[in-house]
Amino acid sequence: MAYILNMFKRNSLLIALVLVMIFFEVLIQSTDKGSLFSPQNFTNIIYQNSYVIILAVGMLFLIIGCGNIDLSVGSIVALIGAVAGVLMVNNEYNIYMSMAICILLGIIIGAWHGFWIAYIRIPSFIVTLAGMLLFRGLALIVLDGITINPFPYEYLQLFTSFIPANRADAYATTVAITMVIVAIYVVGVLFSRVSKIKKGYEVEPLSGFLFKHVIVLAALIASSLLLAQNKGIPVILVLIAAVVIIYAFIANKTVVGRRIYALGGNEKAAKLSGVNTNRLLFLSYVNMGLLAAVAALVCVARFNSASPMAGTGYELDAIGSCFIGGASAYGGVGTVGGAVIGAIFMGVLNNGMSILGVDANWQKAVKGLVLLVAVVVDVMSKKRVTN
Repeated sequence: MAYILNMFKRNSLLIALVLVMIFFEVLIQSTDKGSLFSPQNFTNIIYQNSYVIILAVGMLFLIIGCGNIDLSVGSIVALIGAVAGVLMVNNEYNIYMSMAICILLGIIIGAWHGFWIAYIRIPSFIVTLAGMLLFRGLALIVLDGITINPFPYEYLQLFTSFIPANRADAYATTVAITMVIVAIYVVGVLFSRVSKIKKGYEVEPLSGFLFKHVIVLAALIASSLLLAQNKGIPVILVLIAAVVIIYAFIANKTVVGRRIYALGGNEKAAKLSGVNTNRLLFLSYVNMGLLAAVAALVCVARFNSASPMAGTGYELDAIGSCFIGGASAYGGVGTVGGAVIGAIFMGVLNNGMSILGVDANWQKAVKGLVLLVAVVVDVMSKKRVTN
């Protein structure tokens, strides 16, 4: 019984997500407003939350590193989207060259923040608040206060197309790809467990191991079937998966990842251990700028326009996703998977309330309360450990 309770505690966020999804599905079905799990709406949820997941992954590394945040990411999205619009639409530059310029601009902006925060030691709140105002103003200047559209068809296809391109083959292709992914996943987790047992490491009981991975596989298969019934696998989902896998690997399997956790756990101890904390903090903000640029390119493709007001509130969604996903406000605690689940949680809240016709103001109030509860739980758990 103790193990079962502990297992539920470790997976409390995932369980909460499932319960929220069931709750909204029951409400939507009872009011005869469709279904949260309709193939088309499921694809919409992926598109609507693509930028949140990308930004949340970058924000997570800042929060883990030392409890810092970046308030300017929404404005960075607007500025880089504006630059992309001027380059691709107004000047008809090559889309790949334009994307490279946008990515480089995001890195430069991240370096700008990182310099003031890591080396001059100005509080991150002040620097990124200034950046939020500065870059929003620059976006308005670049676009002259107007919206630019439409973007080139070739560019839109990079982010809004599906695999396969032919809808008639969507079901068979999606199922085939899913079978390959399931096989790779099963082999990977089994190999990891056997390897740990051979090395004498402690592993979780077989019942818990099977329960967790059966749930993951069931969710994966169910999601793929929904996508197969629509148009197939969105290309943006492939990009999101790549970002999540790469950064999860960095966080868990590399020296840089371990040092970021050490920095968040105790910066002085990390510095005395030989970690260049200033450089690590600087690179964390450079990385945030890079991912903000990627999110900007995704956003302008989704909306097929560059607007000076794009990205409004994106920083709050990203920060909220991290804290809801289990990241600690004190730094040193958090996972990429948790941030992704937190982003999906926020997305389901947004989508479910929108389908039900909940007023936008009430939606903000609900998201605010959810974020507060997540942080309160984190703070209270820390106090229990201290006491």
